[in-house]
Amino acid sequence: MPTTYEMRPAIWADIRPEQWQDWHWQQQNRLRSVEALEAVVALSDAERAAFAASSEAFRVAITPHYATLMEASCDPAGPTRCPIRLQALPHPGELVEYAFELDDPLAEEAHMPVPGITHRYPDRVLFYASHNCPMYCRHCTRKRKVSDPTTAASRTQIAQGLDYIRRTKTVRDVLVSGGDPLTLSDARLGEILHGLREIEHVEVIRLGTRNPVTLPQRITPEFCEMLRGVRPLYLHTHFNHPRELGEDAARALRMLLDAGCVLGNQMVLLKGVNDDPETVLELNRKLLIHGCRPYYMLQCDMARGITHFRTPLSTGLRIVEYLRGRIGGMGIPDFVVDLPGGGGKIELSPDYIIDRKPCEIEGVIGEQITFQNWAGETFEFVDLADSSS
Repeated sequence: MPTTYEMRPAIWADIRPEQWQDWHWQQQNRLRSVEALEAVVALSDAERAAFAASSEAFRVAITPHYATLMEASCDPAGPTRCPIRLQALPHPGELVEYAFELDDPLAEEAHMPVPGITHRYPDRVLFYASHNCPMYCRHCTRKRKVSDPTTAASRTQIAQGLDYIRRTKTVRDVLVSGGDPLTLSDARLGEILHGLREIEHVEVIRLGTRNPVTLPQRITPEFCEMLRGVRPLYLHTHFNHPRELGEDAARALRMLLDAGCVLGNQMVLLKGVNDDPETVLELNRKLLIHGCRPYYMLQCDMARGITHFRTPLSTGLRIVEYLRGRIGGMGIPDFVVDLPGGGGKIELSPDYIIDRKPCEIEGVIGEQITFQNWAGETFEFVDLADSSS
């Protein structure tokens, strides 16, 4: 499987391999303007118009690595339907607003006891560590703050967050997120992770990052050595399509596994990108091959400017139903909706019960339930009545 360096567009023909593998070079050479993008891909009139109208509200930044995936992706429906560019380039749908859309769909700001800490569940907090990302995904649910330098987490804010977690004994699980916390230096992120590991009542540390997808060069031997000092670490990444999991990403996942990370993937269900059962099946098979468990399949939130990405709930249920029987249980993610207003996540599952009726068999009282499995076959199951009632 070729690397993105081997597939790179002509604009980067003179770049040396060591430059391409330098994550700082990748960050410094992100595509941010129409002119830069048109040196890599041909833009449609609609994409140019969307760029001009939306890039001020939510910035555009695409790493050379991810841009190469976009350029190399060939979609039968045409280049503008490429699942990579749909996630990276402004789309006319971003300019259409609806009354039900929310700037902060999960009410993260409303549940902040101190700046940068969202405390919604009794035992868990989200720790906002950075406003920056290697690429600004067009389906981002935090457009209100991601890419905005005024929302950067200062050292004082980080210290206040650690102090809040230290004082709040009910917190057992901390998710370090952003933006993308891997945009911080090894030393700075290491301070946060080591600070959390030193808090006695913090049992689980999670790190949310899309760097393995959009900037796998960020996963360096030095970074992995830092992670070894705080293991076990649960690292949740965000692959949305099989084309994103090439040789560079696979190498990054291998290095993270060797560093003692437990890997999980949180795929967002996106119209035109991965709303097809076979696409999700292929992605989840590739993830398991590389030691990353499909953890969540998330329904797209009601964030402002991303309604064009949303699918009906029935699409997610259909995908879960399709996966059962075709891949082992580890490859079937929980299909969840993160409820607006801070209601938290709920899991949705297909209904495999097609009939139920009371029964009494040899003195045993219960219900006879008819199940239908993944293959459409039916099976009878006797459920016992609740003896306590």
